[in-house]
Amino acid sequence: MIRITTLVENSPGEHLALHHEHGISFCIETEQGKVLFDTGQSDAFLQNAKQLRIDLDNLNYVVLSHGHYDHSGGFRALSEVASDFELVVGKGFFTEKYAAINGGYEFLGNNFTRDFLVERNIPYSEIDTAVRELMPGVSVLGQFPRNHRDEIINPRFKLKQGEEFVPDDFTDEVLVVVDTSRGLVVLLGCSHPGMRNLLDAAKERFQKPIYAVMGGTHLVEASDDVTRAAYDYLRREGVEVIGVSHCTGDKGMRILGDIRDSYFHNRTGSCLIIP
Repeated sequence: MIRITTLVENSPGEHLALHHEHGISFCIETEQGKVLFDTGQSDAFLQNAKQLRIDLDNLNYVVLSHGHYDHSGGFRALSEVASDFELVVGKGFFTEKYAAINGGYEFLGNNFTRDFLVERNIPYSEIDTAVRELMPGVSVLGQFPRNHRDEIINPRFKLKQGEEFVPDDFTDEVLVVVDTSRGLVVLLGCSHPGMRNLLDAAKERFQKPIYAVMGGTHLVEASDDVTRAAYDYLRREGVEVIGVSHCTGDKGMRILGDIRDSYFHNRTGSCLIIP
């Protein structure tokens, strides 16, 4: 059995004892092991895991989708309670990330560095490959094509390189694919390189249909045309389960929600179970 639980997300679910926050975190449990994908922005996901009776002490891997605080901010708290896992991030994850606002800059990056990992003896790898299999059926993907030119990254996102601020093209972003009997389950962090670009990569590299898409799509900043193109893409590909939220935005969720037989609002505590 495969179980994918949303440990934290922007919005509350029916389990009102769970904490929600702007961020996302998934726990992936298979017969082969356990992978944590993103950690939200605080220790909320840890508290929620206890409420949901999910043990995070025996993780095999932790994958962080990219170097923004709402996806990596809970990692420090995790390192206090869990060990014996490997951290996997995309190359460039540790470059400082900022938002540019009217001539000023606001830090949006990670609250830890490589030195923190060395001090805590946490093994880690920065991948720059198209696919890395973590365990049978669970893989990390990076290096995404940019085929859909209308999926534009907001120019306010910046990287600090030395004393300069340069556009962030999110080459550090990674996603997780779980290969199941029903097809691919694709877990998205924020989809800064574009949701359709990311899903294209999963389809082409595995040569299998996508059964489910869960996570953030970053349609919150997309035009109506791009949001409608995302809707058309998911319909055309026949994706059976669409559990997106986080940075999808109200408009995006409303439009994708028109795929009524497939869409659900993925919230804190949501769970996808595949026998």
